Amino acid sequence: MTGQPRPIGDLLDALGVTAQLGDHDRITEAVVIAKVVELDSSTGDPLLGVYTAAGTDWIAQRGLVHAAREVLEATPPVGSDDPD
Repeated sequence: MTGQPRPIGDLLDALGVTAQLGDHDRITEAVVIAKVVELDSSTGDPLLGVYTAAGTDWIAQRGLVHAAREVLEATPPVGSDDPD
């Protein structure tokens, strides 16, 4: 992964990333975990990208990732056919 940092909101929009937020809900910090493929790479191997909002320190980053993992492990995968 090379290049200069740039906003990725348009890329997330193109992927269809959405959030259920109420009129009074505000996102105050964010960590984006993304599978990245370098299109001009000879290998095409996927890479893991971790991106944070400006001002998100490493403590908040780790806390958000840990909390998200707890939620994901307690929730059936998207598209799961399990009746639970």
